[in-house]
Amino acid sequence: MAMDDHKLRVFCTVAETKSFSKASEIIHLTQPAVSLQIQALEELYETKLFDRSSNTVTLTPAGEVLYKYAKHILGLYASAEKEVGELTGLVKGSIALGASTTIGNYLLPKVIADFRKTRPKIKIHLQIGNTKRVIELLKSGNIDLGLVEGDVTKQKIAVERLIKDELCLIVPPQHTWSKKADISFLDITKEPFIFREEGSGTRQVIEKYFTKHGITTQNMKISMILGGTEAIKHTVENGMGISIVSRWAALKEAKFGTLKMLSFKEEKMMRDFSLISQKYSVFSHAVEEFLDYLKSYPYDKLLSHES
Repeated sequence: MAMDDHKLRVFCTVAETKSFSKASEIIHLTQPAVSLQIQALEELYETKLFDRSSNTVTLTPAGEVLYKYAKHILGLYASAEKEVGELTGLVKGSIALGASTTIGNYLLPKVIADFRKTRPKIKIHLQIGNTKRVIELLKSGNIDLGLVEGDVTKQKIAVERLIKDELCLIVPPQHTWSKKADISFLDITKEPFIFREEGSGTRQVIEKYFTKHGITTQNMKISMILGGTEAIKHTVENGMGISIVSRWAALKEAKFGTLKMLSFKEEKMMRDFSLISQKYSVFSHAVEEFLDYLKSYPYDKLLSHES
């Protein structure tokens, strides 16, 4: 933390979460410690900054004024740190990232490796879990940024679309469909199908699409439910059924010819890969650099290597 911005950070976090307990979780301080920091500020300004009378904590008029300046001051601190860092040419620091399974296993390893070539001093800690888990990590302040697949709009976090992802049907090379480029949705019901477990972002998208096209899981021949993409790919390679995975997840197999990926005739099955962060967060220089890198990365180039 730069200079004396700690009390202001605590103050802003309480103002934004409207709760001492939530603020203490985010900043990793005990609740009494959070109260002490606020008390110190109130003594400094000789006025109450929060109205604690109702069950939510709200800013007093004096608190509102301080909040406006505090956000500005914290922003200036962050800019100062950034410009000094740019001047010395050393971008260091660490980034805590959370990513859902498909993104964490198939997309990020290459992107992170390329980023580290340009910024060797930045450390990246990556945690992989399903979308629900990544959102929990973000809300509890354990990660700076999350990358998730599927729908996250209802959560109280900042969401930004990174790229579109296509979900493709995978079949083994000896399958009768392997010569086709695309297949009709309705044909899926004729073949043994391997599904992902409940709570997976991929499964959510598939179910939503099926419903839209009038297919229910009851119409399908579900032969197996497996917990991970790798297991699903091996099972399909061994001729035990067909499945649907992200194009990213089967790039290698498509390249080596052990699996064939097909699109759907009616409409492609698409979803978003999204960046999530805490609302109003001020990022460190390292996180900013990585964000810019993620947003300008040539993802299409990686995908086009399959052919």
